[in-house]
Amino acid sequence: MNAGPRSDAPQLSAVNYGPFGRPLFNDPSVRKLSRVGVVDIGSNSVRLVIFDGAARSPAYFYNEKVMCALGAGIAETGHLNPEGRVRALAAVARFEAIAQSLGISPLTAVATAAVRDATDGPDFCADILRETGLNVHIIDGPEEARLSAQGVLLGWPGSYGLVCDIGGASMELAEIRDGHVGKCVSSSLGPLKLLSMKGGAKARKTYAKEVIDDLCERMGEQKDRLFLVGGSWRAIARIDMHRRGYPLHVLHEYRMTPKSVRETVKYIAKSDIEDLRSACGISSARMALVPIASEVLKILVSRVKPTDIAVSSYGIREGMLYEQMPQKLRDRDPLIESARFAEAKDARMPGFGKTLYDFIIPLFKSAPYTTKRLIKAASSLHDVSWRAHPDYRAEVCFDNSTRANLGGLSHPERVFLGLALLHRYRNKREGTRFDDLFDLLPPEKQKQAEILGKAMRFGAMLWMEKDTQLGEMRWFPKKKLLELRLHPSAKPLFSEVAEARLASLASSLDAEVKVKFTKPSTEA
Repeated sequence: MNAGPRSDAPQLSAVNYGPFGRPLFNDPSVRKLSRVGVVDIGSNSVRLVIFDGAARSPAYFYNEKVMCALGAGIAETGHLNPEGRVRALAAVARFEAIAQSLGISPLTAVATAAVRDATDGPDFCADILRETGLNVHIIDGPEEARLSAQGVLLGWPGSYGLVCDIGGASMELAEIRDGHVGKCVSSSLGPLKLLSMKGGAKARKTYAKEVIDDLCERMGEQKDRLFLVGGSWRAIARIDMHRRGYPLHVLHEYRMTPKSVRETVKYIAKSDIEDLRSACGISSARMALVPIASEVLKILVSRVKPTDIAVSSYGIREGMLYEQMPQKLRDRDPLIESARFAEAKDARMPGFGKTLYDFIIPLFKSAPYTTKRLIKAASSLHDVSWRAHPDYRAEVCFDNSTRANLGGLSHPERVFLGLALLHRYRNKREGTRFDDLFDLLPPEKQKQAEILGKAMRFGAMLWMEKDTQLGEMRWFPKKKLLELRLHPSAKPLFSEVAEARLASLASSLDAEVKVKFTKPSTEA
């Protein structure tokens, strides 16, 4: 397309980023986080994660887990599982070799409950240092709780509630308020330890109640949201999804009620474990701990009485990344920053998302900030999937938005964002393979997402250069009137196809359209 902005078209001389602030991903203090590698040596697994942490919601550049069960049998022997120790040492050696090949060595490594409790834990860390050169930090329980809570804050900035992180050999609680971590406590209530407890289910239940009562006494009343961190909790959430027939299989921000937890615990108890494992895609090593972990969760929920329960895919490893973030990045909205980062990396015209947002936001003047942030994210993401085949671009956009590893985005918000981007490329949403997901949004929100998508579909046709203001929309909801004011230089861009897209937008608004070629108010 050759028709573009004329030289007499008005240019935006000053950039106003509004309530979202200037993008930070190119700030030098943030670019240092573009490759951050962390190793978490847990009681059940050993994992390497390499983050691209330049955006507030980090991308997982590399992620590998080895199930080692270091904590198996530690209650009886006091020592790390010998077979697990060999597997863990081999895993760490591999991870360090990967880091060296990527030029990000040395890694940051921590060891948690099994290593800190075992009498041979320090010897194991010495073996790692001698054979790989990697210095492993053995952290205590409260520090583990603090890092896990920071991981939750990475996904939910400014959130509040109680964070519960369960590993193989321990369980931690941490309080979060106004974006800060408060009280932190730790216990030995891990399913690997409970698995070998004498006395069976009755003894485990009695012990779990005693420990949880003690933890809650130390934490004080906590009746807000309960955030669940850890592989065993995530496995239970998968089973809850399976039991309910829940259509969106994204664990982060999945919500459960105390009632659904009780029903899922019963469901686990009466199910064939192998059939359930296969149906839910859970590893055998993890599934072996799920029945015991579910007993603990039922007691915890009964004791804490949270308003609701949210599953967090972010935990100690993300907390280690959060530890390295400058405060100005911590304070940012993870959705907005990651959407801007994706635009800068993948869009044909990086920066145009801001112009598009400014053009369409008059349609949503009365919308709350929670909706405007989704509009801002959609505007930044509207063109990042342009390389997909045109026949599938709408579905690719929806799939990417609903399943992407993004923080600060609830499941209904994922569907809203996905629907808006689907309508960016397609007028109708019926007949896609995602129809079962749409009901996660009420009808009025589905319509709002459609309007947003069609506004982006139309707006994207009017400018081929960022920071160029060629027109504005005005929306009069009481009159059901949509007024489009275009600069005379935009006339070549207002083609037959553009008119059809404007008409489609007006139809969704159930509005009359008026088009005027005049200088916009920004030039007045």
